[in-house]
Amino acid sequence: MACTALSKGRGLDCSRTSGGIKYVYFAVYDQVTSIPQTAGEVTDIEMGTSTLYRYAMPLGTASLSESIVGSRENGSIHYTPTLTLILNKLTKEDQNQIKLLGQTKVICFAQLNATLASGNDVIVALGTVNGMELNAGTIDSGAAWGDRGGYTLTFDGLEALPFPMVADYTTDPFDNAAFTMGTIVTS
Repeated sequence: MACTALSKGRGLDCSRTSGGIKYVYFAVYDQVTSIPQTAGEVTDIEMGTSTLYRYAMPLGTASLSESIVGSRENGSIHYTPTLTLILNKLTKEDQNQIKLLGQTKVICFAQLNATLASGNDVIVALGTVNGMELNAGTIDSGAAWGDRGGYTLTFDGLEALPFPMVADYTTDPFDNAAFTMGTIVTS
């Protein structure tokens, strides 16, 4: 007897998609009241007066992935979301913010280059239950004149369910009436 029954097949999509991330938004994990989900979609974000911190990503430098980890022996499955960012240029301000990111559990929202049928960008939420942590990275100066100097940061988490998509927005990300947001800080 099966524990779960599949409910849907999948055909080929007739449109093309783009990879990469436009923006990453960080919310301090302890300041988020709740993130209710229905069928793999974030339907509400309760942050009160807390702040989302938006980081703009240079084209082709940020990515996310999620590993599915199962054990036949234990009959268990879990998911490990990973977010990798590259920030160009070394600055004392970035050094200080990266130090704070390393000390803080966060929830990450990634605004992708992929779009929905509405034409709006796909937004996914990482670490909605257990949070994400900065667990690896490098600070690079480059060697040759044309080399990149900056930061590579890797955040990861551990969740019981795959990362959800955020419900489509109207005009601006997170402008849904159900979302109780504070401020979005862009710089």
